Amino acid sequence: MKQRLLRNEVPVELTWNLDELFTSTQDWEAELEALLADASLLATYKGTLQAGASRLADCLEAQEALFVRSTRAATYARLRFTEDSTDSQNQANSARSGDFISTIETATSFIRSEICALPEETIEGYLKEEVRLEPFRKSLLDLLKTKPYNLSAETEAALASLGEVLGAPYTIYQRSKLSDLSFEPVQDEQGVTHPVSFALFETDYEFSSNTSLRRVSYQSFSKTLAQYQNTFASVYAAEVKKQVVIARLRGYDSATDMLLQPQHVTQEMYNNILDVILPELAPHMRRLMQLKKRVLGLDELLFCDLKAPLDPAYNPHVTTEEAGQLLLEALRIMGPEYSVIMEQALSDRWIDYADNVGKSTGAFCASPYGKHSYILITWGGNMRSAFTLAHELGHAGHLMLAARNQRYSNFRPSLYFIEAPSTMNELLLAEHILKQSNEPRMKRWVIMQILNTYYHNFVTHLLEADMQRRVYAAAEQGEALTAKRLSALKGDVLSEFWGDTVQLDQGAHLTWMRQPHYYMGLYSYTYAAGLTASTAVAQLIKEEGQPVIDRWMDVLKAGGTKNPLDLMKLAGVDMSEAKPIQSAVAYIGSLIDELERLF
Repeated sequence: MKQRLLRNEVPVELTWNLDELFTSTQDWEAELEALLADASLLATYKGTLQAGASRLADCLEAQEALFVRSTRAATYARLRFTEDSTDSQNQANSARSGDFISTIETATSFIRSEICALPEETIEGYLKEEVRLEPFRKSLLDLLKTKPYNLSAETEAALASLGEVLGAPYTIYQRSKLSDLSFEPVQDEQGVTHPVSFALFETDYEFSSNTSLRRVSYQSFSKTLAQYQNTFASVYAAEVKKQVVIARLRGYDSATDMLLQPQHVTQEMYNNILDVILPELAPHMRRLMQLKKRVLGLDELLFCDLKAPLDPAYNPHVTTEEAGQLLLEALRIMGPEYSVIMEQALSDRWIDYADNVGKSTGAFCASPYGKHSYILITWGGNMRSAFTLAHELGHAGHLMLAARNQRYSNFRPSLYFIEAPSTMNELLLAEHILKQSNEPRMKRWVIMQILNTYYHNFVTHLLEADMQRRVYAAAEQGEALTAKRLSALKGDVLSEFWGDTVQLDQGAHLTWMRQPHYYMGLYSYTYAAGLTASTAVAQLIKEEGQPVIDRWMDVLKAGGTKNPLDLMKLAGVDMSEAKPIQSAVAYIGSLIDELERLF
């Protein structure tokens, strides 16, 4: 049986190099001490922000500099923990990082309270008087919009000091998932034994063409999840309860309203994504699964068969080097400024490809301001991994361009937009591959890769979002979020979408246990919002060419200086209407039409 490597056994070329952040744990610890000392100096501004525009500018600049450094330090601890959560030092440093961030937030919480205590006309006067406040204009005006929901300065400081405690549900979820869960090894039909882990199942076995391996690994995976369902339910319930209670304390109508406010998204925009896509997409996806069942010769389509490849004999192995070269060619259309970032990411060890014990599942991109991005991915050796890498490189290119052109306070856009640049890269990769060959088998293979992207964003993540919407509704009505209730809600979500096309077992109902997004506010639905926008822009690039690319680069560089609707309008897409959402779903339908024809 092939054993998963320990972190210290992984080839160094498959790992990221964190020296750009800190060359040693000792340097990181020294920076923590320096940051805590500098944070205490901010207290000299307490009670003085009404003294004038210059004083406020001094304070905001000092706070911004502190946040740049503290974000870098927190990122380092997070990356060390996600590369190997079984390492006791990484665990300790992760916990210490949480303490440190809480201390920083507590030390600076008075700034928010004192600004909100100032009359709006005073803020407007300050902005006219002091040019140094101009970069903070948007954040100041956004902060004033939260005024009705602010608590007393003392209460805000108390909540800030409890930051690590309030973040405990996510910490417990991650640590349990990555460090404590163990899965029974399985044997395929040839009698070969295979280890099972979260990463192996979600990046390899779930996509396997070997039906026997796919199904037995799913059984092992589901068996372990079932053993921990009550613990995970308690953790998730605590996260939801936290958001509901804080929303009520602040006076929001709902936790949803509170979580959408920092995204600058209305309930209408949020519900529009769910209510338009899910019912219109379901018939198309059912057709796709019926095609899969027929082509693969399956007597019944199980939940664990949903991601099985349609053409198992045509799934070439892809190395990281091959994928990197393909990506550089596909993204050259974005121009030299963007391409240089991609080249550096692929050659300078910004990316962690390894599969080792304790490594975080899934993929993400961390972009600490003033430093380059870091990407975590577990390389599966297939084209799906290449598309995932394209996705994360999209985040890297976006946030690095934004950071180079905007101050820290303005470089991160709304979550509503955040997945558009990443999914754009996936679409550009698919378009590039299609141009390389007119061979029917290659064409249908590429279409399947595009459909994997839409499945990931419009099915996996949007069904997460549908579940999340139901969970918050239940919590706000006082329902207890037990494992049984959560599984029932997930079962309803899945059965309404798939109908009788897919056989849903109890393991399928436990899918809520697999998603870290539930601990990140309202994040899941933004994948569909972003892909809707990138689908529209990708079509515009085909029609109009370079002017659209130039606009897109302007959008990436704008960072968080505009609200999400204005940002998307700058790209040429009006997301206040249902039309682009419906067009994206119709495009998915046309891809499935073509796939049916090719098969």
